[in-house]
Amino acid sequence: MPAPPASTKTSLQQRLTAHAHQRWPQLDGVDVRFRGVFAYVSARLPDGDRLPLMRLRYGGSAARWGFAIYLASKDGYEDSILPTGFTAGAPEDALDTACGLYLDDPTA
Repeated sequence: MPAPPASTKTSLQQRLTAHAHQRWPQLDGVDVRFRGVFAYVSARLPDGDRLPLMRLRYGGSAARWGFAIYLASKDGYEDSILPTGFTAGAPEDALDTACGLYLDDPTA
């Protein structure tokens, strides 16, 4: 699978930023960096720290991304299942899953 096009990269950053502002006001924002088919997402905390959250895998659609959660215990990413029961889905669902875990919000 080729890397996502520039328009998809821009769209992903915009979607995650908008969703974070709405659902996760305790964050100062989210940062997305790309490497190949992967998008690495981290949270910006109010104290200036950055918290790695997840890795998304581009599969050809801007609407559906593979999901891997960041595990601090191994300083790496592990493919994971979203609450929908699927390993891929909307990037907003992946953000809610990761933030729910790392920001201790079981309602996410």
